[in-house]
Amino acid sequence: MLKKIILFVLSIAVVNAVGEEEQWESFKTKYNKIYKTSTEHQEKFTKFRENLQKINSHNKKYDDGTVSYKLGINKFADMSEKEFALKLGFKSNFINKTKNHAIFKSPVNANVPEKVNWVELGAVTGIKDQGNCGSCWSFSATGALEGQYYLKYKSLVSLSEQNLVDCSSSYGDNGCNGGLMDNAFEYVRDNGIMSEDDYPYCAFDETCQYNSAKVVVKVQSLVDIAVGSETDLQTAVGTLGPVSVAVDASMFQLYQEGIYDNSNCGNGRYDLDHGILAVGYDTSADGTPYWLVKNSWGEDWGEKGYIRMSRNKDNQCGIATCASYPVLL
Repeated sequence: MLKKIILFVLSIAVVNAVGEEEQWESFKTKYNKIYKTSTEHQEKFTKFRENLQKINSHNKKYDDGTVSYKLGINKFADMSEKEFALKLGFKSNFINKTKNHAIFKSPVNANVPEKVNWVELGAVTGIKDQGNCGSCWSFSATGALEGQYYLKYKSLVSLSEQNLVDCSSSYGDNGCNGGLMDNAFEYVRDNGIMSEDDYPYCAFDETCQYNSAKVVVKVQSLVDIAVGSETDLQTAVGTLGPVSVAVDASMFQLYQEGIYDNSNCGNGRYDLDHGILAVGYDTSADGTPYWLVKNSWGEDWGEKGYIRMSRNKDNQCGIATCASYPVLL
């Protein structure tokens, strides 16, 4: 009897190993993964297997209904947590030079809708991909600027993240090594910003190629949401358009679908590591309130580039800790 049990366990292990190999080969083909050395290949395969086990373990809980979101294999599945962290470029410790920002004040009789989706309403450009550059802050900033421009002029124009990456260092940003959305808004207030067509994204730091003659958008001022107030954030998103937000995204790596509800997410200023864009909010069929958030990791991450995050759960992941939006000229 013991021999049969041992043989059964061994057969399961062999099946799992074969399955992992097949998924590994499929993963490399799908995401065009090429490794320079056999050592790197083995290290990446080891990490892929660890992440696959994490996915399978988590998704059993999802199937049981004990967690609200699902994990899956994506282009980050061969990365360690340390490697993945390089994509998280929001730097809350960067000094904001002026700090002379208005604080959002919700109108007394504000008509705040129960739900809003600025993607469906035409105020959000397509999903972009920051690549191997910690420039999330610039994508969050351009997203808020694009939304305000659309709402003012009824024209959706893709703005240049590279303009911000290359040119806003004197405002406290550090290109592919991180920055702040408020710093980016200050840069645009003083200089304006060019379009994506005129200043395309390349995912690494370059010499500033700013051309004032090709400025598309100018900013009058910027407004910060009161720290931690999801109520004010909802009012701003519901009545004014997409809002730049920062979150603790340290565990976003393998997110695939569902409402991201993670009590281990930090919400303090120094927990925040990723700039994204709040583009709406709603309540799911089972009554769970959520934020609709645009990310900058391409359409092959999450829900076609978006993530739904828990709303009204004590500012989970810090979504309302460092939120802001620009006011256009």
